[in-house]
Amino acid sequence: TAKYIIPRLLGPFCQQYPGIDISLKVTNHEGILDRMIANLDDLYIMSQVPDRLDISYEPFLENPLVVFAPANHPLAGEKNIPIQRLTNEPFIMREPGSGTRRAVQNLLDEHEVKVKVKLELGSNEAIKQAIAGGLGISVLSRHTLLTDAHEFSILDVQHFPIKRTWYIAHPTGKQLSIVARTYYDYLLDAAKKIVDQEITPLSIKVDLPSE
Repeated sequence: TAKYIIPRLLGPFCQQYPGIDISLKVTNHEGILDRMIANLDDLYIMSQVPDRLDISYEPFLENPLVVFAPANHPLAGEKNIPIQRLTNEPFIMREPGSGTRRAVQNLLDEHEVKVKVKLELGSNEAIKQAIAGGLGISVLSRHTLLTDAHEFSILDVQHFPIKRTWYIAHPTGKQLSIVARTYYDYLLDAAKKIVDQEITPLSIKVDLPSE
């Protein structure tokens, strides 16, 4: 999900520091853990901090998970929809290993709701295309609505949104480079200026520390 936000935050940063090259790798939760263990990257952005790894982290940005449906879905516009109604809908899930899937499944299990999983897909974009094509509903980050919002509705289902937070993390004891620390501080500063879902990161102006 971070791919909808982070590239938009990279623009102002790269404009101020044109000599810095940043490599962004997008993967699911299990993929991030594997990369952390191998110490492959400077920083990680994740929505679920692992217990079994010794890492340092800081809250970065809220990442609410909401129920997505096609814009013309019969439940669009209804208020306070019982979560049990989801059992009547074809459901599209993220792949096993996804943090989003884990959060959704935990909520469904808590309320003893069993949904009919019609598709399992490995990316939010693929799920959005399936929803737009009328194949079912799903639960995704609200941030994925930064583009093509007119194609979807957010259903007002009980116990949603699922409140989640993105964290910036790195292995404890890892000495961050000056570049990594500068970007770390920039992300925290930029996130504070996103006051609601109507303001996109493209409009953010940040004061970066001088080199």
